[in-house]
Amino acid sequence: MDSVIFNTHDVVLLMTAYQCILYSILLLAVSRGHMPKNLFLALFLFSHAAIPLDILINFGEEFRYVAMDISPNLFYVFGFAYWLEGPLLLWYTRSVLYKNYLPKKHEWVYLIPFAAYLIYEIAFYYSLSNDAKLSLQQGYDLALAPKYMNYVTLLRELIRLGFGIACVVEIRRYRARIRDNFSDIQSIDFKWLNLLVDGFLVLRVIAVLVALMILASIHSGFNLDFSSAGLAANYLAFLLVSVLIFFSLRHSSIIASVEESLVKPEANERAPYEKGDIDRLMQFIEKDKPYLQHSLTVDDLATAIGLSQKTLSAMINRHFGKNFYEFINGYRIDEARHILSRPDSERTSILDVLYAAGFNSKATFNTLFKKHTGMTPSEYRKRHAGVCSSQNIP
Repeated sequence: MDSVIFNTHDVVLLMTAYQCILYSILLLAVSRGHMPKNLFLALFLFSHAAIPLDILINFGEEFRYVAMDISPNLFYVFGFAYWLEGPLLLWYTRSVLYKNYLPKKHEWVYLIPFAAYLIYEIAFYYSLSNDAKLSLQQGYDLALAPKYMNYVTLLRELIRLGFGIACVVEIRRYRARIRDNFSDIQSIDFKWLNLLVDGFLVLRVIAVLVALMILASIHSGFNLDFSSAGLAANYLAFLLVSVLIFFSLRHSSIIASVEESLVKPEANERAPYEKGDIDRLMQFIEKDKPYLQHSLTVDDLATAIGLSQKTLSAMINRHFGKNFYEFINGYRIDEARHILSRPDSERTSILDVLYAAGFNSKATFNTLFKKHTGMTPSEYRKRHAGVCSSQNIP
């Protein structure tokens, strides 16, 4: 009778790895115009595919012995992924948020734990003879493994958790400064990126808890079921990857990237500007009405008047006491009030008014209009149509 090599738990691990690899290949195949963003995500998924394979080889109920028969060198070869996954996810997150992002020189230190892992495995495992490796694997017992290895595992999971938290912080920092860079934020969608980052952050929290349970069970005598917790994490990883793939086929995040320096608070506090810069901005605003462009960004406006993004953003923040979003949409509201005050405004729909004023979202227009005037656009038109001249709008 043939023996069963893979049980249900093993199949879940294999399916997780398969999905990650397939998705990675798809990303690389359609990466035109999206490099290095797609490359970072593909490498992250490749690294995540290696983790269930590492679990399967080291802890698979039957496959562990199959791996020993194939080659003892299979053990730990996929362990590199734990140390690469965190930096790759952080680099992917930054490549989505920031224009032309590439890891800076100081960011390569993120790979030091990965390098240390390689050196350790080569020195203390792969340098052994095949017989010595087989003997080590045949006699392996988690409860009898050197105590420091469990602490290394905990450190590894804490590092992965740290990178996950760094991704969350990066997204929040970007979102906190988003109004300094865009006049239309309604179309910016973080759903997919949040699902990716938050989902893997949850997995890493569970991994830290499992590592702590192992330490408490083996070295402190507590009776904790860390195996079940680990299995639950494996199933959750499979579900997360499945949802990510399904979600990406139906809906993807739309995030307009900006210069990384522009999301740092000090960018708008120190950039110098002169009175002539203010005059140039106001003349351009009044003459060319750039706020009528639906997708106007601080980059577009800065280029048009010959200033740096930092200078323009600093000027709007410090001189006008507003962020870019408030500054531009204030002019759009004035434009809408002007249109609604015309004697013939009844012939124009509210939708046409908001588009003509530079808005791209009815919800945003209605919210901002009521905030500025205390009335809805329809109420404002009923009260002011034909009363106010274009030069004297209340």
